[in-house]
Amino acid sequence: MTHVVGVIGVGNMGAGMARNLLVHGYSVHVHDIDPTQTQQMRDAGGVVHDSPYALAHAATLIIIAVVDSDQVLQVMLSLSEALTSEHTVMLCPTISPHDVVQFAQRIQATGASVIDAPMSGGPARAQAGTMSLMVACEAAVFAKHAQVLNVLSNKIFRISEIPGDGAKTKLVNNLLAGINLVGAAEVLVLAERMGLSAHTTLDVMAQSSAQSWIGSDRMARALVDDLAPRAHMTLLTKDTRLACDAAATVNCEAPLGQLAAQVFAKACEAGLADLDDAALLQFLRRMN
Repeated sequence: MTHVVGVIGVGNMGAGMARNLLVHGYSVHVHDIDPTQTQQMRDAGGVVHDSPYALAHAATLIIIAVVDSDQVLQVMLSLSEALTSEHTVMLCPTISPHDVVQFAQRIQATGASVIDAPMSGGPARAQAGTMSLMVACEAAVFAKHAQVLNVLSNKIFRISEIPGDGAKTKLVNNLLAGINLVGAAEVLVLAERMGLSAHTTLDVMAQSSAQSWIGSDRMARALVDDLAPRAHMTLLTKDTRLACDAAATVNCEAPLGQLAAQVFAKACEAGLADLDDAALLQFLRRMN
């Protein structure tokens, strides 16, 4: 059993995972460039390190939970020097499959193992251990870390043994999530313009054929102006763009995805980038 786990990036999702591991008795070692985040983890019982390199000397299972490929690269510049055949690196960000493959090759070149495991479900589910994990790694690596993985998630999907396939699955999932969220916000604006109660309409949608988890979750918060960022608008902006790029590489038309990506990009340009993506309702209200 792995008793010590490292988490690099303790923002919303990373902190949720770290807190969940602490509750289950793991020694959790963390690194983040934000001192506020690391202090919160120290207060919760985590051990803080000043670099990925230092963290790798304390933990052999290392979870990377930063935002994008640029941040993963910055982590790798420090981490790679400390990796050995005893280490396993778990890549959780939503990034392009191509980048996952490149990072996996870099990790494996040190002798370390890699788990491609993007996550979905939000910070509350990360902390509760009920988020989804889309796992692509060798069977032996999965078996070695199965106990930790099952603490992190009760919804583990074994995608394949090929790093990059988890990333592909996450982009497919998030493209539909983006489409669903844009659609939910759009029809609530329509309902309001038609003189209907948005709250009642959302209740109908949540229990009828239009139901989607992200639509119900985000719009319920948007209707009470609860826009504190659990998932910044920038994230689905990035993810829908990456998904559309991935579609283009395999010559797959994605007309709804392209439209959703444009809506998220425009919302960010309109000044909503730092808000929760539930703010899409407010953005579409402005358009109408």
